[in-house]
Amino acid sequence: MTTSVDPAREPGRADWRRFRRLMALMLIIGIGSAGIAVAWALHDGVPFHLHFVIAMGGGIILSLLLAGALMGLAFVSNNSGHDDAVSDLDEER
Repeated sequence: MTTSVDPAREPGRADWRRFRRLMALMLIIGIGSAGIAVAWALHDGVPFHLHFVIAMGGGIILSLLLAGALMGLAFVSNNSGHDDAVSDLDEER
């Protein structure tokens, strides 16, 4: 059983532009959060090496980027009508 998505509701440039803007914002927030975490640890006198800073910063940044990507793609999917197509299939059963 195939369903067609309404072509008028295809994700357009505006949806993908909003997604890219969200990802850029999450990158900025991630870099800022990682910087704050490193500065806080330095201020508290935590002894650590370069590898620890890279791992901690990378973990913070990648976690925020992954969360932003998943939420952004959920919004793009909803705006494109793909979610409506699935709910229509559920109603047919």
